[in-house]
This record gives sequence, structure tokens and C-alpha cells, in this order.
Amino acid sequence: MSQVFSKSPKHCAERRRFTISKSHKKLFFAFSSFLTLLLAFIFLIWLTLHPSKPQFSLTQADIYQLSLTRPSLLNSSIQLTFLSKNPNKRVAIYYDQLQAYASYKGQQITVDTTLPPFYQDHEEANLLTAFLQGTALPVAPSFGYEVGRDQIAGKIVLSLKVNGKLRWKVGSWVSGRYRFNVNCVSIIAFGPNTAPTSPLSSNRGTQCSTTV
Repeated sequence: MSQVFSKSPKHCAERRRFTISKSHKKLFFAFSSFLTLLLAFIFLIWLTLHPSKPQFSLTQADIYQLSLTRPSLLNSSIQLTFLSKNPNKRVAIYYDQLQAYASYKGQQITVDTTLPPFYQDHEEANLLTAFLQGTALPVAPSFGYEVGRDQIAGKIVLSLKVNGKLRWKVGSWVSGRYRFNVNCVSIIAFGPNTAPTSPLSSNRGTQCSTTV
């Protein structure tokens, strides 16, 4: 008499659950591996091409005029020379919509001056010159007192700023625009014996802070 081997419904259900569980595991491992490779690739690209922000320094600042026509109206004339450097070995930079101005104790003392856009290749450095002016600019009533006090102290401190937008370039790919701000502090000798017709000059290199 032959024996017939058959599995109970319970055994079939257990086998089906095992099969489905195994398929899910394979799918999960495949998805995890793909995601890990994708994240590793993105991290490698970021690590290789992540651009460093540009470096700016102030090489020269000359004040030709800083005088009050009325107690609260200022005429100013300042010339600046900046050194701009791209520290990146693989990333070039486009500079757009550049504007420069000067401020004194939190008060803007020149109008915004537009600088021409330019392109900066890998590890390239460029000199930028800006001539800033202001005519009958309103300032605080205490402006003349503050300048007089600085003259007695023998120095005047100006904040010289450049704002604009930049684009990173890697090969033929160019990124969108990112706003950046440059702030330089210049300490200029300004004593009681300074000749009225002589420009106040600072030719000491000053490292500027840059935010992107």
C-alpha cells in the first residue's frame, strides 16, 4: 500500500509567508545598495568640487573729500583698490551685479557704485578699482563731532563694502546665482596736522570678510 505524502494547509501558508518575506528582503537590499551608491557618488562630487568662497583684500584706500556743506549734508570722494582671488583649483567664478560703497560708524557715506562684471578662472587673481562719491548725502547731526573726535585720536575707521552675485563654473556647467557680501575695514591716519588738500591714504593690505 503506497503512502501519499501531503502537506497541511498550515505548512503551505508558512511556505508562502517565507517566499514573500524573502522577496521583500531582496528588494530592500537592492534599494539600500542603490541609495548607498547614489549618496556616495553625490558625496564624492561634493568633496571634489565643493567650491571655496572667493577671497578679497583691500590694497589701497584714498579719501579725497569728506566734508559737510551743512550740519547734516555730506560730500565725499573715496578711491579703493581691491584684490580678488579665486582659491579653487577646479571651479571658476562669474561675478555679476557688483556694487561698492563706504560707510562710517554705520552711516553710508557714498552712493552705491556699480562695478563691471568679470570672469575669474581657477586660482586667478584680479585687481578691482572703485571710485566712490557722495553729494549732499544726509548724515546724522553728530557726524561732524564724530569725525572731529577721530581727528584728535589720529585715525579714522571706514567700512568698505562690495555686494553682488556670483556663479560657479565647472567645465561647461554653470550654477545659478548666489549673493555674496564683502566687508573690509580700513584704518586711515587722520591727525590734526593733516593738510586739507592732501588725500588721506591707507596702503596697508587689509583682509576682508566674505560671506556667500
